[in-house]
Amino acid sequence: MNNGNELNLLPPQVNLETVSVLRQLSKSNRALAELKGITSTIPNSIILINFLVLQEAKDSSAIENIITTHDELYQADIDFEVNNPAAKEVQHYSAALKHGFDLLNEHGFLTVNYIVEIQRILEQNDAGIRSQAGTVLKNEATGEIIYTPPQNKESILHLLKNLEEYINQENGLDDLIKMAIIHYQFESIHPFYDGNGRTGRIIYVLYLVMKGLLDIPVLYLSQYIIRTKQDYYRLLQNVRTENAWEDWVMYLLNGIEETSINTIKMIKSINDLMAETKSKLQQDLPKIYSRDLLDIIFLHPYTKIEFLTERLNISRQTAANYLNKICQIGILKKVKKQKYNYYINIKLFDLLSK
Repeated sequence: MNNGNELNLLPPQVNLETVSVLRQLSKSNRALAELKGITSTIPNSIILINFLVLQEAKDSSAIENIITTHDELYQADIDFEVNNPAAKEVQHYSAALKHGFDLLNEHGFLTVNYIVEIQRILEQNDAGIRSQAGTVLKNEATGEIIYTPPQNKESILHLLKNLEEYINQENGLDDLIKMAIIHYQFESIHPFYDGNGRTGRIIYVLYLVMKGLLDIPVLYLSQYIIRTKQDYYRLLQNVRTENAWEDWVMYLLNGIEETSINTIKMIKSINDLMAETKSKLQQDLPKIYSRDLLDIIFLHPYTKIEFLTERLNISRQTAANYLNKICQIGILKKVKKQKYNYYINIKLFDLLSK
């Protein structure tokens, strides 16, 4: 069994362009390209980033047994005083992913230092890269040690430097195959005391953006991983113990295709709902309708008066009047949390909660 000290540098010395991989690669790239195309059909990309980042934050955290409800998550995201620690953890994940996206937009590449920044926001501490031995991965049910990652900080840093070079250099291999390799290597290095799984899931979607396969980070495999959790960990381990790269790559390629198709359906549903809402606003409230107003009530399942005052440059009284009128025609539902009024986009909330 690989004891961690035997973790090889990249690239792996194995042919990954097998007939099966190339066949699935074609389907996965096609689905991902369609997803990239459909994201441009929603005029304000922030709408998609908000929705899908929050959903990914929830699902990725659930893989680590950090469970929160959609309602708690949305409340925390809009500055409610939420005491649920899980909701706060999910919030940190969302903030870390958005920060990583900002770094990528600013610099155009991914470095170890940026990955450390992402993990710091995620975990809300400055522990950084592991410097003490003793980290092992165990079977949750039996307590058996499954894998011992590299223990020596010098080895960890050497492997991370190699990973950084591999991420940012071209080597002729398809980017989706490279993504699978990168994810395996990061999880096997296991460079942090906590948050390795969630940090790794942020890295691979940022890699897809870096390579131009997506414009915004909207492909999230966490739902797929939750559904196939045993396969995920088994196939990771099989690479370590049996050099079974092809099965691991096929697993992630299948996940990319399936998740792209599901995300396309979600974006189409959001588009349809926005069109339906626009039509109703224009018909029932033509005097207050604007494209900006429509965007505001779709930026988040919860809307508050400040969203309108800041973005439409109107008074609080006018903003409250607008929102109350939208409630009267059944698009929003007014709720009171503590001493403030908030407005839930009913159909949007239902759509995102499915």
